[in-house]
Amino acid sequence: MAKINVLPKHIADLIAAGEVVERPASVVKELMENAIDAGATSVTVEIKRGGITYIRITDNGSGILRDDIRNAFKSHATSKIAKEDDLLSIGTLGFRGEALASIAAVARVDVLTRTEDSEVGTVYKIEGSEEKLLDDAGCPIGTTIVVKDIFFNTPARMKFLKKDVTEGNSVAGVVDRIALSHPEVSIRFIRDDKQQLVTSGNGKLESAVYSVFGKDFANGLVETNYELDGIKVHGLVSLPAASRSNRSMQFFFLNGRLVKSATACAALEQAYKNAIMVGRFPSCVLNIETPLDCVDVNVHPAKTEVRFENEKRIFDAVYYATKNVIEEKDKPTKIELAQKEINNPLQVSMITGNQMFFDKKANVHERVEIPKKNPEFWSKELPTEYKKGEKILEPKKTEYSKIDSKKQECQKPEPPKPFIRQENRKFEIKQESEFNEVVVYNPVEKNIDQQEPVELVVESAPVPDFRVIGEAFNTYILVECEDKMLVIDKHAAHERMLFEELRADNGEVKSQMLLDPVVVTLSKEEYSVILQNRELLLTAGFDISDFGPGSVVVRECPCMLINEDMKSIVEEMAGHLLRSSAPVPEKLDWIYHNTACRAAIKGGDKTSKYELEKFVEKLLSHDEIRYCPHGRPVKIELTKKELEKQFGRIL
Repeated sequence: MAKINVLPKHIADLIAAGEVVERPASVVKELMENAIDAGATSVTVEIKRGGITYIRITDNGSGILRDDIRNAFKSHATSKIAKEDDLLSIGTLGFRGEALASIAAVARVDVLTRTEDSEVGTVYKIEGSEEKLLDDAGCPIGTTIVVKDIFFNTPARMKFLKKDVTEGNSVAGVVDRIALSHPEVSIRFIRDDKQQLVTSGNGKLESAVYSVFGKDFANGLVETNYELDGIKVHGLVSLPAASRSNRSMQFFFLNGRLVKSATACAALEQAYKNAIMVGRFPSCVLNIETPLDCVDVNVHPAKTEVRFENEKRIFDAVYYATKNVIEEKDKPTKIELAQKEINNPLQVSMITGNQMFFDKKANVHERVEIPKKNPEFWSKELPTEYKKGEKILEPKKTEYSKIDSKKQECQKPEPPKPFIRQENRKFEIKQESEFNEVVVYNPVEKNIDQQEPVELVVESAPVPDFRVIGEAFNTYILVECEDKMLVIDKHAAHERMLFEELRADNGEVKSQMLLDPVVVTLSKEEYSVILQNRELLLTAGFDISDFGPGSVVVRECPCMLINEDMKSIVEEMAGHLLRSSAPVPEKLDWIYHNTACRAAIKGGDKTSKYELEKFVEKLLSHDEIRYCPHGRPVKIELTKKELEKQFGRIL
């Protein structure tokens, strides 16, 4: 057995830092939580290159005493707890005493701080857990922490960081969530010298949501405030009409701390049962307040996982807080037509239904003088031959009048010469038509002047004889084909045909420019993944571009999706791309599959007999179509022999 050694301090710090500092977003989260715990009412976050090279957090909190500043960067040094019993009632965001030590172990850190009682501030510099400077400095009350060159001494961890844009969007997501959890704190976020977020800090959650996600998202939320058995739930939940295709906009805060709670999520969705469609999810920004001794937050260093003493109380509180407000405020949408001012008395009588009366009798035969456009012309006297009562002279006949009227009769055009089949040369066009028809040309080897018209021969690919019997439940097509009967699922079949059509386009999907571009609000992580996969989406027929922090605009989409809900489509694609780690071809296939599924005819839709016949004809010409992209069978067969067995006609 190998000898057991005690690790040096700097190696132990690097290991501990791996649990707390995973990426720049982790640094921002820890430092912002410390600022809020210090009583700050204003916090400014500034990053450059996604936070990899530069992070600055400035607050107006209580500051750090000079005597404590060295201890602040030691492991397990904290001002939040002092004794064992304090772990049973943690009311602050931070308490483990690992954040500053972990950050200083993998980055260069500069601190400027001053307390209200101090006349002079303090500057402190530490790099890789080694102190570099401690001196006086002039600075306002509060703390400013600058973190530079994260992972400068751990290149193995540096290579796992993603692109600057991705890391920056991850930081933006952390800032958004802290702004939502503490609307009483004014948050300012600057990214690469551009201000991207400012919250008012007026304590109103609606204002924070409006600043973070914009008007469209905020207008779909309603306020809830409920208390049950000592559990308070307050915040905003979405109306059923504002549901989304994923859970990315569900935010739960426990006593001001962002948490992941399967219990709260299940209670929220249970409250919307039978109110939203299957596959759609509500949005929320809910703060759950519980007694401190009823929850354990000391589960994971990231402090996003918690344990409840009684999960049923949490479930009931969230469920009834949501259910009550939905039943109260989810009312049918009213359409009010603006009434135009009507001056015509006839229109007034038609709308009101009242009898119309006139003050005086209308002069129906009253003569009206019509002004003449050219009075000089009308004032001239007409020639004598045109005067009234005299014979009008006939005009002289022109050369056109000498044409025999019999010859002016329309003659029928000569019928074209019939096409002649030529056997000396023959070739085929490789491109096939919609129903697998092959066009065969038979050119004639003659001079140009003597060349006769060429006959066009169309030879169809073999399609078995069939007869459409009808349709069951507006979903399954019944077809008699040779000695068997086919039952075709029209949605599954159409979905597979569209899927194969999209894959065969080889990156040239026919797209349509939207007359009214659609703006979609996403979470920062979804926003980032959409922009990262923009080339992939262009290949699939979607032209999606940046429209500001957290928003994208759709300008083009595949032609077959022109009448679909584009907002829902983009949300669903963003959620899948965020979760998927598949290679690009598989991601593209998923987008094609999603597009085909939405564009395909749905089960229950009425289809005319002509459409059914053309649909079956096209399907039977493609033997390779047997399953839909989901793996469900497209058609099932019942032979005549098996049918006769069922009725006892044969043994």
